[in-house]
Amino acid sequence: MFQGFKEFIMRGNVVELAVAVVIGGAFSAIVTAFVDNIVNPLLGAFVPTGDLGAWTLTIPGLFTDAQLGIGGIISAIINFLAIALVVYLALVLPMNKLAERRAARQPAEVLPPTQEELLTEIRDLLAAQNNGTPRA
Repeated sequence: MFQGFKEFIMRGNVVELAVAVVIGGAFSAIVTAFVDNIVNPLLGAFVPTGDLGAWTLTIPGLFTDAQLGIGGIISAIINFLAIALVVYLALVLPMNKLAERRAARQPAEVLPPTQEELLTEIRDLLAAQNNGTPRA
C-alpha cells in the first residue's frame, strides 16, 4: 500500500502539478494586485461610486432594498481574464511553440504498409519465384 503511494508521489507529473499550483498562486497574487490597484481604479472613474469593487445596484424590495454587488462581479471577471491572459502568454504560447519546433525536427512517422500493399507484395514475390508474371 505504501509502496504504491510512494510511486504515485514520486511520478514526475505529480511533482510538476504541485509546482504548477504554487506558481499559479504566485501569478494569481501578482495579477490580482495589478487588477485591484490599476485596472479597477481606472474603470472606477466610469461608475457612479468611483470604486468598481464597491459599485452596487439597488433593487427596491417589499421590506428592504436589495444591494447587488455588480462591481465585485465585474472585478472578478476582469481578474479571471487577466490571469488567463498572463498564463496563456507566459506558459501556453511558449510551450506550443516549443512543441511545434520539436515536431518539425523529428522525422515524419513512417506508416506501416496496408494489408493490400502486403498482399500485392506477396503475390509479386510468389510470381517471381515461379518465373511467372504477376496477375492484375
